[in-house]
Amino acid sequence: MNIIKKAFTRSLLQWNRKQNDRKMPWKAEKDPYKIWLSEIILQQTRVEQGVNYYESFIKHFPTVQQLASAKTEKVFKLWEGLGYYQRCKNLLNTASVIAKEHNGIFPNTYEGLLALKGIGPYTAAAIASFAYNAPHAVLDGNVFRVLARVFGMHTPADTGSGKKIYAALAQELLSPKKPGAYNQAIMDFGATICKPRNPGCTTCVMRSFCTAYAENKVHLLPEKEKKMAVKKRWFYYFIAEQNGAVYLFKRTNSGIWENLYEFFLAETDKPVTLSPKTIKKMLEPLGKNLVVRKWAASPVYTQRLTHRQIEAVFTEVQVTGKINAKGAVAVPREQLNRYAFPRVIREYISTSKPLPNGP
Repeated sequence: MNIIKKAFTRSLLQWNRKQNDRKMPWKAEKDPYKIWLSEIILQQTRVEQGVNYYESFIKHFPTVQQLASAKTEKVFKLWEGLGYYQRCKNLLNTASVIAKEHNGIFPNTYEGLLALKGIGPYTAAAIASFAYNAPHAVLDGNVFRVLARVFGMHTPADTGSGKKIYAALAQELLSPKKPGAYNQAIMDFGATICKPRNPGCTTCVMRSFCTAYAENKVHLLPEKEKKMAVKKRWFYYFIAEQNGAVYLFKRTNSGIWENLYEFFLAETDKPVTLSPKTIKKMLEPLGKNLVVRKWAASPVYTQRLTHRQIEAVFTEVQVTGKINAKGAVAVPREQLNRYAFPRVIREYISTSKPLPNGP
């Protein structure tokens, strides 16, 4: 096994030098701020999607101090579309801590980085190895997959015991002299060669000693134990219009989409058949004496989150009467682009048309 481990590290670094042509704007970056920013953006986000967000953030906030002093609304607007908005909240919190408590300088140790909110073992290892060449192995989905296949590991990667086993092996394989290059190489290798589907086994530099390839089990590894149940939630949004303005509400709870804006929402645990009667009932929290003059409902818009699926229906309504719901903000329709919305609402806004005026 030791021979294979040495061959693995040697082959990986050689592949990285000679064949790895994966280009990303943060590659070879030594600034811990930029490394941290890229890693937070890339959590649960494809690289292709994350590049534009990264470049936009760097353009608007070149330093962590500038990010820390930015208006929350502006940061969330730039984040719009990335999803999992707790990341954005942690981004702001951590930037503030670094600016105020660390004089704008990131900790230069793995332990110091890990102590910051929103930075877990993977991100701490990435920053420590890339910025400071510290010997800490990264462990993400790409790394799990490469190690499971090459070494024939059948312990589920999503269990506590499995993560410890993988972490120990990853650390053992790490090049102590080139930890940053090794970490980048194994992540790139998993993303471009040892892919989840259609891996490039025929040209793989690990093929001669890859257990999964030898046993024809590439498609079976890595194994996972947990299957997360996905719960459907039905969101009925009402775009209440009066005098050319529609009403928005800022989500202030600690659930999904905190700090983003939305239209008036009525949530149900099952589909509802919309009618003048049901709409009037659902709109009561918006204003008890409202009169619905016109309405038109959209098809269902779907957004899949980690453990839930949002089924959203948007209903344009022209109403008369006083809107007195707490937190309601009247916004001219042409100014909606100034606000940060969840992806499913932004998708609707980009395709919707207001109801025509008149009786």
